[in-house]
Amino acid sequence: MWLQVSCELAFDIAEATPFVLMLRPRSGMQQWIAREEYRLEPSVPVFEFTDDFGNLCQRLIAPTGAFSVRTSAEVMTGDHVDQAFGAPFIEIQNLPDNVLSCLLPSRYCESDRFHQMATEITAGQQPGYDQVAAIVTWLRNTISYRPGSSDIPVSAAEVNSRQVGVCRDFAHLGIALCRGLSIPARMVVGYLYGLEPMELHAWFEAYVGNRWYTFDATQAELKGGYVAVGYGRDAADVAIYNQFGPAVYPVAQTVHVERIRG
Repeated sequence: MWLQVSCELAFDIAEATPFVLMLRPRSGMQQWIAREEYRLEPSVPVFEFTDDFGNLCQRLIAPTGAFSVRTSAEVMTGDHVDQAFGAPFIEIQNLPDNVLSCLLPSRYCESDRFHQMATEITAGQQPGYDQVAAIVTWLRNTISYRPGSSDIPVSAAEVNSRQVGVCRDFAHLGIALCRGLSIPARMVVGYLYGLEPMELHAWFEAYVGNRWYTFDATQAELKGGYVAVGYGRDAADVAIYNQFGPAVYPVAQTVHVERIRG
């Protein structure tokens, strides 16, 4: 399907502030960026780089006063999300080098604390995709999904204790459980067509059967319409913006996703 996606952030800047933004989706195996637009008001110099996870990041200094960032893109993405029940677990010695970091505990995914729990949740499942699918089912049946209930990242252990969370929290706990079984897992932030309420969304991917597969416990069923913007080990790696100095928060944030003709 073809989608038009956009995000607009508006700030009121008290003093010149360095920003690192992550708002440009890139073409990849499951999406193609046909056209995009990036606007800054007022216009300031921008320097782009690619981070350790391949994400496109933009560095700038926001001037004092009203400052806004608006990005939009026309994206071709799948009508359906690939699923592969039976896809096997890949032994550690056979994993690609760039996947290995997604096995380790990270700031918000304390996977070293979840081996026993993950083993119990996936008891009787074939190692690999089926184990991750069982984790997703457990998340959906155990953790209450409440959009807007949290505005700061919390760790997988905290989510498990609270038993409630936003999409980012579901991804953190799913990632920690996967890594607890030595299945590489990473966080993804981007857009989802038809999401209610509409906002930027987070889900996770697991590496089984020699490729990454999408998993999202916040949705009743996997469907098409995902547009990835950033990949990382957890929320610390995929913030759509980081600013440095006195805290700055958006005075307005608008996210829009609509289906268009290709």
